[in-house]
Amino acid sequence: MNMLSHVAIIMDGNGRWANKKKKPRKFGHLEGTKNIKKIIPYFIKRKIPYLTLFAFGLDNWSRPKSETSYLLFLFEDFLKKNLSFLLDNNVKIKFVGEKVGLSKKIKILIKKVENLTEKKKALILTVAFNYSSKHELVNAFKKIVKKKNKKISVKIVENFLYTKDIPDPDILIRTGAQRRISNFLLWQLSYTEIFFINKLWPDFNTNDLKKIFLKYKKIIRNFGSI
Repeated sequence: MNMLSHVAIIMDGNGRWANKKKKPRKFGHLEGTKNIKKIIPYFIKRKIPYLTLFAFGLDNWSRPKSETSYLLFLFEDFLKKNLSFLLDNNVKIKFVGEKVGLSKKIKILIKKVENLTEKKKALILTVAFNYSSKHELVNAFKKIVKKKNKKISVKIVENFLYTKDIPDPDILIRTGAQRRISNFLLWQLSYTEIFFINKLWPDFNTNDLKKIFLKYKKIIRNFGSI
């Protein structure tokens, strides 16, 4: 039976969910943030120590400014309104992604949340915000070169990734019916079991998680061997 320690989720389908309900895309993004709060207690109850959420990609800046501005507002709003909830539930927050392009206000908020939750242990919630896996890898290689390392190995590269203190995901879940990983954890997903789910993110729930976890337990994971 497979042990489960780390689940990563691409929370896709918020805009399409709103369109189906003939609502503005903003409404879908708002409902999507509410869904995050609903699943966190389930991970804590199941004693799954790591959860990583793809919140905002560096590539998402190509969307209309009105939408990206609202996504940034939602990010701030969620953290401010739910900080007490995270602290009360013993959740540690770690942010991974680029700081370039973010406002000073958001940078200060990110640092504040990380500091306040630093010693929490029930769940390590990694939020990929303004994140690009390709940029993460390029930045890792730049740091390696800067340190004048003459040797390159898997371990050395991993030590310079944003996720160096986090185990690779056992499971990746992508909601919204799309079957791609969208520049997310390209290095870390090399042996991850991937589940593409047709449900849009606001409709995704703990029953769906339970079904995925049951399927995962039955998978034979060989990691390249027979």
